Amino acid sequence: MLNFIINPSVLRDEGNNLVAKLKKRLNEAGAEYRFFYSGRAGGVGKYAQALSVVGARTFIAVGGDGTLNELVSNLHDPSQCTVGLIPAGTGNDFAKAANIPFGVKALDVIIDRIPVYTDYIEFGNGRRSMNIAGMGIDVDILERCGKKKNGGKSKYFHSLLASLMKYKGLDVEITVNGATTKLHAMIAAVCNGSFLGNGIPLCPDAVVDDGKMNLVYIDFPKRLKLMKELSCLMQGKILKRSITHHVLCDEARILPAQPQTAQFDGELFHVDELNAKLVCGQLLMYRG
Repeated sequence: MLNFIINPSVLRDEGNNLVAKLKKRLNEAGAEYRFFYSGRAGGVGKYAQALSVVGARTFIAVGGDGTLNELVSNLHDPSQCTVGLIPAGTGNDFAKAANIPFGVKALDVIIDRIPVYTDYIEFGNGRRSMNIAGMGIDVDILERCGKKKNGGKSKYFHSLLASLMKYKGLDVEITVNGATTKLHAMIAAVCNGSFLGNGIPLCPDAVVDDGKMNLVYIDFPKRLKLMKELSCLMQGKILKRSITHHVLCDEARILPAQPQTAQFDGELFHVDELNAKLVCGQLLMYRG
């Protein structure tokens, strides 16, 4: 039984048409399925938790990175579950890393392919991440975007400009592979996927099933060089910059000097620290 859990924002614009197309393709394939509509914030997680507790095993998130994050974070026991994704959100970064096509075409992956083990990151606060979790200037931009009630795509650009002028970095302590480093950072993140912010290649080297987590932390540059470094980030060249530290690991701790807002696959939460551990060979996923 395929349990589809749909983010309500997906139903705007072409969303209802997408649902109709999904049902048509599923019926043609003779698949057994159920659709659940979350209806409100947190609804995806509540469905995932309630259904997995009573024995449901296969879950399909219909939405973006945040929808998948909420689903996986609330599974009662991921090792007993199989997940899929119909990318239909504003941010579909994990889908890019996992080679999952957009929209209804993703059903071909679910119907025609065998699920394979896919890594994810687990945190001491109980949250999980399929893609990237961290803190820094990317979160500052997201917070500024969230405060703007309108502006469409231009609000990200305006938020970026504001962060360039006002963001001051964060003091953070990084512990990995038995060593601790203190720095004033622009970004500090753990990566299973490659992209964040709807296509920004923070860690092009990341692979979603290689059994390793990528820790990326970047020194805060001089203000006049900040735009240049962000340009390198946008072009996928940031790992080659001298201000960037990139470590392959199984566990890592990111401890800010004071509580920060962190993003987990684009979803924002207030945290005291990120105590991250990679989980391998537990969660099955339909992907390319």
